[in-house]
Amino acid sequence: MEQGVQEIRSERLGDHYYEVRHPSGLKIFIYPKEKYNSAYAVFGTKYGSIDNCFRISGEEGVHRVPAGIAHYLEHKMFESKEGNVDARYAKVGALVNAYTSFDMTCYVFSCTKHFCDCLGILLDFVQQPYFTEETVQKEQGIIGQEIRMYEDTPGWRVLFNLLRAMYHSHPVKTDIAGTAESIAEITPELLYECYRTFYNLNNMALCVAGNVNPEEVLSICDKMLRPSKPMAVERIFKPEPDSIVNPRIEQKMSVAAPLFQLGFKEPAVKGRADVRQLAYTDILLEALASPASPLYCRLIDAGLINEASFGSEYFEGPGFASVIFSGESKDPDAVEDMILKEIERFRQEGVGRETFRCARNTVYGKYLGAMNLPSNIANSILSLDFAGREIFSYLSAVAEADEEAVMERLKTQMDPGHASLSIISPDQ
Repeated sequence: MEQGVQEIRSERLGDHYYEVRHPSGLKIFIYPKEKYNSAYAVFGTKYGSIDNCFRISGEEGVHRVPAGIAHYLEHKMFESKEGNVDARYAKVGALVNAYTSFDMTCYVFSCTKHFCDCLGILLDFVQQPYFTEETVQKEQGIIGQEIRMYEDTPGWRVLFNLLRAMYHSHPVKTDIAGTAESIAEITPELLYECYRTFYNLNNMALCVAGNVNPEEVLSICDKMLRPSKPMAVERIFKPEPDSIVNPRIEQKMSVAAPLFQLGFKEPAVKGRADVRQLAYTDILLEALASPASPLYCRLIDAGLINEASFGSEYFEGPGFASVIFSGESKDPDAVEDMILKEIERFRQEGVGRETFRCARNTVYGKYLGAMNLPSNIANSILSLDFAGREIFSYLSAVAEADEEAVMERLKTQMDPGHASLSIISPDQ
């Protein structure tokens, strides 16, 4: 292996992967899994839907761009002078895809053969933007249809209604695809501006996992990557009050039964939760609302939720964080009441030694099981790294957590005074 390669080991798992800071500026992660039949790669940039106002290092001015432009740019990257990228992957029998979230954009492929060819295509097309007035205008109609589809999707609406009920000014409350009005403002010049800013290799990372050879991966990267000038990008957000906007929001749509999301907004802080805080929250939610929890059993017995839909998550990113419970219920207000009472019971009585032990082991086991899939490995490493975290450190934090630390974490989360309930109810 060449100079600049760091081996990351976990004695606990008996496993390892490599981290490379390539001369081009790109951070590369390689997680070889011997005897696996498939391989997966994700090439991502720290650029998502919330990045509509930013400052580039060395510049005094602030850049403001239309909502939805990160998602728009992701769509346009699949076009080139030679045609669509999908056709190139079809020739080698591989699948390619991409997604834009609130804080990142990723391009991915999976394959069982021709990995080197697939990786070469990935590194080529993501570094070759091609935008014209004609193709940009054509895409406005396609994405406009996508926006209308999201507006008619109950599961999407219940989430963004909740975000608008919790957040006053943070752009997380705006749909990832933007609005019909905002995408109409997008031009080839704006797309190139955002590409040059956020698709700088110093702002990106590549992670490959599965049946891969580290030397071959680095050889392809040496051949394909074009050096980028070091650059830092500062996200700029308006000040976000700690308070919520509305404690309850309801919309009627064509659904068979009401959908709900109950969110607990957390105060805006600089930086992201570290791996220990993340681990404690995951254990806390497993103890509080997993299928093995007393709360879940009471909700089922009362006929207030169904087994398939109920869940919880820690929803967080740059400048925003919240705990969200979601599901389908004939009486979302009653579900909210039972969740609030169970949170208060935890505060008064604690998690309980046996409940804590089971929750910690379950979280550890779920994450460990997920690492049997190259796609889960690569996506987890990349998303954790973009948030300043590391995958083996997270697993160690889960394994070493104690009940006292988890209860201390609860003091900063799930404040009933910062709760919002979003409901999508039947329109008849």
